[in-house]
Amino acid sequence: MKLHSQFLMLHSHHGGPAEISITLDELAATFNCTHRNALHIVHKMAGQDWITWTPSRGRGKRSKLVFLVEAEDIALQSMKQAISSKDIGSAIEGIRGHARSSSLQDTLQGWLLTYFGHHSEIRSNKVIDTLRLPVTQKLHTLDPLYMNLLAESFVSSHVFDGLVGRSGERGIVPGLAHAWDVNDNRTEWTFHLRKEVLFHHGKVLSAEDVVYSLQRLMQTPQRTLYSSIFKEITGVEALNTTTVRIVLRNPNELFLPFLCTSRAAVVPRELVTATGSAFGRRPVGTGPFKLVELNEDLCVLEVFPYYYQGRAHIDRVEILHVPIGNGQIQPDTVSAFHIIHNPSAGDSSSWSQIHSESCVRKFVTCNTKKNGPLSDPLLRADILSCLNETTPAPVPDFQVTQPGVLQIATIPQYLGDAEHIASRLLRHGYACNVLAVSPEEFKGPVRLQADLIVFSLLRDQDEQLRLFDLYTTLSQHVDPGTRADIEGTLNLISREPDPASRTGSFTRIEDKLTRDHQLYILYEKPVQTAYLPSVRGVTFNSQGWVDLRHLWFPRGM
Repeated sequence: MKLHSQFLMLHSHHGGPAEISITLDELAATFNCTHRNALHIVHKMAGQDWITWTPSRGRGKRSKLVFLVEAEDIALQSMKQAISSKDIGSAIEGIRGHARSSSLQDTLQGWLLTYFGHHSEIRSNKVIDTLRLPVTQKLHTLDPLYMNLLAESFVSSHVFDGLVGRSGERGIVPGLAHAWDVNDNRTEWTFHLRKEVLFHHGKVLSAEDVVYSLQRLMQTPQRTLYSSIFKEITGVEALNTTTVRIVLRNPNELFLPFLCTSRAAVVPRELVTATGSAFGRRPVGTGPFKLVELNEDLCVLEVFPYYYQGRAHIDRVEILHVPIGNGQIQPDTVSAFHIIHNPSAGDSSSWSQIHSESCVRKFVTCNTKKNGPLSDPLLRADILSCLNETTPAPVPDFQVTQPGVLQIATIPQYLGDAEHIASRLLRHGYACNVLAVSPEEFKGPVRLQADLIVFSLLRDQDEQLRLFDLYTTLSQHVDPGTRADIEGTLNLISREPDPASRTGSFTRIEDKLTRDHQLYILYEKPVQTAYLPSVRGVTFNSQGWVDLRHLWFPRGM
């Protein structure tokens, strides 16, 4: 693949006309090597019939080089080799950096149609069904405590289980617990575990594993998603090997939905204690698939045949990190089956279009806790009005005092949106500086030092949990009066048993923040449509991603 990259580099620097005149000095500079190595490289390319090379004798003489193949053809060869060897990150970056044609991405994605999807092979007289999936987010950890990305949560949801789960039609359903009870004031929850549930390494699940998993959450010093809910746990104990009692500080109607999330997955106490931080790269759960490989570019899952809810139909899942995007789609909006866009008519008979009801909302909020210009509601109104794409910003009937350079804080996944905001505001006379930090840093003081903060909300079956977490976070950077209103409403929401009433209360928070010019919704769009080979058993998990445990492929398709 190195020679492919060198050809793309050469073509990027000197391509265009089929024939070029070039010196040995220029070749050496292009490849960043000695004259001898540069000649060795061009002779290898000539041996592949990629170029013809007619040297001229004498230092400084110009030689003739003719390109015989297109850069797209070499890039495609490089991609095929890279994917076959499961090492595609560097190849894609090389293609991005050196390929000149804008059609290259479409060409590559067309070829990916034939690589990803369902494949069968015979091993030891058995048919092995493999599903290959591309994701644009790199998988850093699968430990439920430390996950930050949706792709990590997607994979983790197939490796681990929680006490309860969620079904689109049936609501909350049994998971590792086959039943549960709650006392009259709804502060004590008792879960009855299934017997003989196995972790992937052969250990039997016990109540102590559940206690340990929840205590990890309770004791973590970092702020994680849904922490405002699980921090309400004041005690958790194993009454016996199959019974766990959880005590809450106050009744919270979002507690049971929280236990459905991948954050609340149950981990094996002894193994996590022994392996520490390494557990996130070699996780062991009770889920339908066990992890057999995880590196920078590849995650491999194999079916766990002893899964307590029945064996999955697929034998193997290969998930490859493919960092290709069209420049408009941000990683957080991408489904697990991303990058296979709009199959051609020739492929339509074998590929099906599927989608979920989930969508992503992007918005910007104002830091009104900070002693700065955005504490002025008239200035906030003017700044946020500048973000309206359809109508020009109104001319204010008051004297606007320029606030200096506004600080915009976000995370790398939303950098494109933040830069667009900065560009839009600059056109209206407001200079901005964009700071994109890691999700971990974003949870710290960075937000409180910024003027504008770019957020995202995934609207899925866990939307109310996400809204509760979002407004808890947002309340930390608003003025004291607004914070008191938000926290009071959230307290009522946590005690409200009716989901529709909770939705109404969340809407009232949004309406107030919008009226007070503290929140502006940039856009909302559905989670990207995904294409799969003809497939049966398609269902979606709570995040709107296909649930792998139910997929199956008829023979001969």
